[in-house]
Amino acid sequence: FRRSLAIRENAFGTDHPYTAVGLNNLASLLQAKSRYSEAEPLFRRALDIAEKALGPDHPDTATNLNNLAGIFKNQGKNNDAEPLLRRSLAIREKALGPEHPDTATSLNNLASLLQNQCKYGEAEPLFRRSLVIREKVLGSEHPGTATGLANLASLLQKQGKYVDSESLYRRSLAIRQKTLGTNHPDTGGSLLGLASLFRRLGMNKKAKGFEQRARKIQRKKR
Repeated sequence: FRRSLAIRENAFGTDHPYTAVGLNNLASLLQAKSRYSEAEPLFRRALDIAEKALGPDHPDTATNLNNLAGIFKNQGKNNDAEPLLRRSLAIREKALGPEHPDTATSLNNLASLLQNQCKYGEAEPLFRRSLVIREKVLGSEHPGTATGLANLASLLQKQGKYVDSESLYRRSLAIRQKTLGTNHPDTGGSLLGLASLFRRLGMNKKAKGFEQRARKIQRKKR
């Protein structure tokens, strides 16, 4: 990634959108390694390039806003992340339309942040909008739809809406088992979601069964 970035800077210049792509790629890797202080200035540079070269209302600018917001969220800087996510969503709704998959992603990301802030009433309609878009555009049995179901299920669990939460978790699990397989990490995520729900309901034996299945997947992954 560092070699690629150096080539892009040399060939296209330090302010070219292709250079921004290289910055984002390197920053994303550093973010995955929890090296947030190194990743943040790269994301900031990429956003600055996009805003200057493409404009403040371009879809690529929205992507860069989303990326920088993600690093803020990782560092617990929710107040810094929220306005970026709202800008990203507004750009995508205007430029791509209210039913575009990228719009669904922005809705989901903003909802996730609001959930972390315990703003459940604000988060729920965003998760629901995101899910509706995914079901319509991707289909009712797409892994992306399963992710939307699991995210909404998690929020409903936190609100004490256990019956609805269980139904969504089970739908998510069924889709992931069918499309990704019984040993996929995302399948394990749905299993853990159900386990958490049953623990909260005091159904420990049932929860343990789902936890054991999830741990089996984790062992196979290793």
